[in-house]
Amino acid sequence: MSLDRNFGGIIWTNHALRRMQERGIKQGDAWVTWRRPDQSRYGKAKGTWVYYRIFVNQRIEVVAKKNEKKEWVILSVW
Repeated sequence: MSLDRNFGGIIWTNHALRRMQERGIKQGDAWVTWRRPDQSRYGKAKGTWVYYRIFVNQRIEVVAKKNEKKEWVILSVW
């Protein structure tokens, strides 16, 4: 599985890339979860959002926030 730190025009942390690999989550599915979630909520850490999306047999959650340059950064995926 090839993962890209700048996939979809957003920044992916090494942590998020590692978690997707460990959990067998496709980067495209994580991106769609962030871009078109079924639901979202504030995260526990300041400035973070948690995005949810249900796929046929999998629920994906993506944690993201904007950095100081106002760019979206994906922090974790499960």
